[in-house]
Amino acid sequence: MLATYNPLLKLKLQEELRNDMRPGDINVNIMTKLDRDNFDAKGQKLPAEFSDALSALRGYATSSLQSAIVFSAGINRRLYSYAEQFKDFYADATGNIKKRIILKVSDFRSSIIQGKFFAQKGIWISEYRVESGLNCGGHAFATDGYLMGPILEEFRKKRVELTDQLHAIYNKALASRDLPIFNAPHPMKITAQGGIGTRKEDEFLRTHYGLDGTGWATPFLLCPEATNVDDVTLRKLAQATEKDLYLSDVSPLGVPFNNIRGSLSDTEKDARVFHHKAGSACPKGHLVSNTEFTPEPICTASRQYQKLKIDQLNNTPGLDPEEHKIRFDRIVTKACICHDLGESALLTNKIQTRVPGFPAVCPGPNLAYFSKIVTLKEMIDHIYGRTNILNTTPRPHMFIKELRMYVDYLRRDIEKSMDGLNEQKVKYFTEFKNNMLEGIIYYKGLFSQMSDETEEFRDKTLAELEECRQKLLRLSHEYSNAFNPALISA
Repeated sequence: MLATYNPLLKLKLQEELRNDMRPGDINVNIMTKLDRDNFDAKGQKLPAEFSDALSALRGYATSSLQSAIVFSAGINRRLYSYAEQFKDFYADATGNIKKRIILKVSDFRSSIIQGKFFAQKGIWISEYRVESGLNCGGHAFATDGYLMGPILEEFRKKRVELTDQLHAIYNKALASRDLPIFNAPHPMKITAQGGIGTRKEDEFLRTHYGLDGTGWATPFLLCPEATNVDDVTLRKLAQATEKDLYLSDVSPLGVPFNNIRGSLSDTEKDARVFHHKAGSACPKGHLVSNTEFTPEPICTASRQYQKLKIDQLNNTPGLDPEEHKIRFDRIVTKACICHDLGESALLTNKIQTRVPGFPAVCPGPNLAYFSKIVTLKEMIDHIYGRTNILNTTPRPHMFIKELRMYVDYLRRDIEKSMDGLNEQKVKYFTEFKNNMLEGIIYYKGLFSQMSDETEEFRDKTLAELEECRQKLLRLSHEYSNAFNPALISA
């Protein structure tokens, strides 16, 4: 029997939905490594509170917002310590925290270290956001071979322990400051992001690991309603294949950076090198850190630094042409990402600036499996399994994709280190390999137990796991000098 259309009921339901809608939070993010010290007109260094990160925190802390700030890219002790100067980061008598803190973390150990640091100051962390070390966008902070699945498993098993430990430290700190203590911990979310591509993966993460939420980021680059991407870059993103998305060395921070081949930023950078004008004008200077040639830090992507470094290279005696080219390429590969990453939004919104940039973008490798420019509704429908916007490129499970990336990452790291191999590096590579082997064992048990998946999926995934294990074993045989046999797990 067909339902009768009721226009009055429709209006009533629409009104109820509108009444239940609330404005979303305006959350902000500070990448903790971007904490440039600043100088006055006379070249005198300003006090620490005028550094980039602390100034950004102060601006947020003194705003009228009731939302959250995300700290990403590791620990910055002076930034974290500065937070205790602002009352909005502390809970009021009812337990409400006007400005919550979210930590983007790589593993459980990092979470408890950072959580304790804040708890000792009477500040509660409201969310621990676990991100894949490599299967993500932007800068990639690889773990020591710890894989996403085992990391989330540790959170699942030790979540109560984490909450109880931090709550005890937190209350002790509050009491020492004559502030009210709380009988029960404040809400604490554990969330995860990095490489999620299907409803089944999303649902599994939330149900199996008890996560409070998941993050989808890179696919939204193909959704103009959600992200500001200029037309040229949008087309490049839609056409990108697995080979077009790679881990690059373009970041002046010296941290691997997810990149897309042929970006306008890289094209312009290469053109400057071709015309013997390597380097950027450095219009913003957020990534200045090098004092090799100057008393004040400069950026390794800047024209100033690259000219000085190339001059030094050209005056280095005894270099054969091949070695000279290798060193030259390492110098000029650095890009002005602090300026160019924002250019796409400026172009999209037709905003002119004094120094024009050339759009850079930093998608995760998961983008290779999305090729369609979509509406927000289509993207949400895909996330909830109502439609499928994946392309026809065979896509491995997100855990397998990350594992493959870690095997490749280890190979590249070993190859770069062979000339300067030492005991410390050998220990690091051995532990890296052992952690990956333990992760593979964990995944074998995990995938075998996925009763909601087809037998074909389980067989395929287990075969891919074994393929990764064999690749890792061949790597350790090929570069046996990079590993300590006495420390290798069976």
